Amino acid sequence: MARTRKTGPPASGHRERIPRRSLLLGCGAAAALGAAGCSRVPSGDTLARLTSQGTVRLGIAGEAPYGFIDAEGDFTGEAVELAKVVFKRLGVPGVQPVATDFASLVPGLNSQQFDVVSAGMYINKERCAQVLFADPEYQMLDSFIVRKGNPKGLRDYADVVRTKARFATGAGYAEIAYAVEAGVPEKDVVILQDPVAGLDAVESGRVDVFAGTALTSRNVVRKSRRAEATEPFAPTVGGRKKVDGGGFAFRRADRGLRDAFNVEIHKMKKSGELFRILEPFGFTRAEMTDLTAEELCA
Repeated sequence: MARTRKTGPPASGHRERIPRRSLLLGCGAAAALGAAGCSRVPSGDTLARLTSQGTVRLGIAGEAPYGFIDAEGDFTGEAVELAKVVFKRLGVPGVQPVATDFASLVPGLNSQQFDVVSAGMYINKERCAQVLFADPEYQMLDSFIVRKGNPKGLRDYADVVRTKARFATGAGYAEIAYAVEAGVPEKDVVILQDPVAGLDAVESGRVDVFAGTALTSRNVVRKSRRAEATEPFAPTVGGRKKVDGGGFAFRRADRGLRDAFNVEIHKMKKSGELFRILEPFGFTRAEMTDLTAEELCA
């Protein structure tokens, strides 16, 4: 896809910290800025409404490589760039990224703050009870951010339990449940804002490990001299290894919009265009997938 600005994460491997004034944290902030239309509740055919207004509000979490602000101050990331292509083909030329914290994405979607969300969000049974997912554009394993040399030998959640390592992950992350299932007491899980905060905590020794997606972990530690990412691994859920998939989420009432989005995603998978959009953000062919949302929701 032709672009006039940088498409990858910032050179440091960290996401740019988004200035407070750059964040549009839902309808409250938008109202304070005098933004129009945030309080309007979608009704009827959402795709027709979006086509008419020419803009879709995309909820992101300000995290590289999914959705973030680049060195030039522009919103980018695999979710942002993919949304631009798909929604343009659906007749919606404008994509307005709206940044919030990860745990607020699904509630914000359902309270009309966004029209759709995508932020490296795994498709799982709990979330599927709250929103509709498009089929995933990628599959992903987990990885840990640990001190250089991995002194505690942490390679999966069982190792965290065995060594009684100080464990951290992000707010609303699926990794919370994976750690708890492995035997990490939920009260001992340290919740941090994002992987950059996780890297800081590991480097400073406040925690031993931060868990996230393999792609995020390897991007965040790329320029670190004191931390590294472990080899990707599949968490164990219900006694079985689990491969996760991430995709766009829609309100449950917006099945028509989700289905139209799916049609375009499937075309892009078949043509190879999807990989060409995701590759500049660190995705590999091994992370492309034929998994469906139906499979992951089950």
